[in-house]
Amino acid sequence: MRTAGDLIAPQHPAHRDGDRPGWFTRLAEHASNFTSSPGFFGVCLVLVAGAITAHALKLPTPWLLLVGEAMSAVSLLLLALLKNSERRAEHAIQRKLDAIAAALLENQRHEPGAASEELRQAISLDKQS
Repeated sequence: MRTAGDLIAPQHPAHRDGDRPGWFTRLAEHASNFTSSPGFFGVCLVLVAGAITAHALKLPTPWLLLVGEAMSAVSLLLLALLKNSERRAEHAIQRKLDAIAAALLENQRHEPGAASEELRQAISLDKQS
């Protein structure tokens, strides 16, 4: 059972879910896919056009605040998604480098070992994340 401390623990995103991606990892992946789509670009254009229109029409301050806060909220969510994606990619690259180094060391020592299997698993991380 996960505690509240587990949810906010400063742990690398790649280690939080174990072998199976958790709900946040799946949500972040879907959101990352959406935010890199033309549809999301359209949503951002509508938000920017709304802000420009609100200022051009000299709408009351509450409306200007609503548009500005919507844009701020989207920016904050994008920052969180970007950081999560960056950390997962960083972990996958590090695992691959570690596996390559281990395989090279085994090859240099002429010792068969598990490094090639680790390398295969590290390469498959891109397919999982």
